[in-house]
Amino acid sequence: MQDKIITFLTSQNGFWGQMFLGNTLRMYVTALIILIISILFFLLVQKIILVKLESFSKKTKNDLDDALIATVKHIKPPFYWFLSFYIALRLLNYPDNIRWLLDSALIIILVIQVLTASSTFINFVFKKLASGQKESSSKSAMGYLAIITKIVVWSLGILLILSNLGLDITSLIAGLGIGGIAIAFALQNILADLFSSFAIWFDKPFVVGDFIVVGEHSGNVEKIGIKTTRIRSLQGEEIIISNQELTTARIQNFKRLKERRAVFNLGVEYSTDPKLLKDIPMTIQNIVKDISQARFDRAHFAKFGDSALIYEIVYFIESEEYDVYMDVQQAINLAIHETFRDKGISIAFPTQTIHLVK
Repeated sequence: MQDKIITFLTSQNGFWGQMFLGNTLRMYVTALIILIISILFFLLVQKIILVKLESFSKKTKNDLDDALIATVKHIKPPFYWFLSFYIALRLLNYPDNIRWLLDSALIIILVIQVLTASSTFINFVFKKLASGQKESSSKSAMGYLAIITKIVVWSLGILLILSNLGLDITSLIAGLGIGGIAIAFALQNILADLFSSFAIWFDKPFVVGDFIVVGEHSGNVEKIGIKTTRIRSLQGEEIIISNQELTTARIQNFKRLKERRAVFNLGVEYSTDPKLLKDIPMTIQNIVKDISQARFDRAHFAKFGDSALIYEIVYFIESEEYDVYMDVQQAINLAIHETFRDKGISIAFPTQTIHLVK
């Protein structure tokens, strides 16, 4: 009796050999088993990969593994279900047009899944980069770059889908190239400012809050935009300069000053006693040393002027603030004037002596 049952189940005319839509029942059951095994296999593989990555991420300090974990987690079960369903259906017989539809669907879903995972990876990376930026303009730049990167990736993915669907994308690419050139010519100034803004954001010749001088304009940087940078002048008005102009101009950034170097000339009268002339450099040095936030560099009898003996004095102000610089200079000038008066040294002013010969 047992031999008869086995023969019935395994024979072509038995229960498992019955035909439905061009496939035996055995083939349907086999496809169903493959479907279940494939789903479990893919879910298990994802689980193992995630466990390995999370274990590895605990041993590293970089954020690359975190980005990979976020990308793998983004792959959802419906993707595995369709992939398993496709693998199972490959075991069955069905018309060519249905096979083409399934192949096309697989290509589209695979590419979209890769693009979506890539977008997740791009977002993660640029958010990490933005979190390390202090300036809001730099954070905005990271957002814009993320958008541009995703547009490029998705465009390539769409072209890949169209190509695999049997469409001729050569003419499409040529048309996009011609259109891109036309758009680039039409928007060349805007694009130049856009790329200049990226150069400013990454190279950081200045940031928001810096006091800069550009040509005849000067002021504090208030905003770095996509096309222009806005500067608030000392007089109060807002100065708007294109980013393209800023990347080609010579910029003085006074915010980056750690100290200021001051050089000035001092003239004394020709009638000053030579002994006092020798003492002037040491006198100036003692005055500068007594002033807070001032560091003496040198003082020399530099030259004979038209109406005075010229001394050149150099010192440093240990502050980047302009108000401090002016306070120190004022204190030094007052101390020099008082000390010279006490010593009997006369500061020269423009004079002219006329000798009349009889």
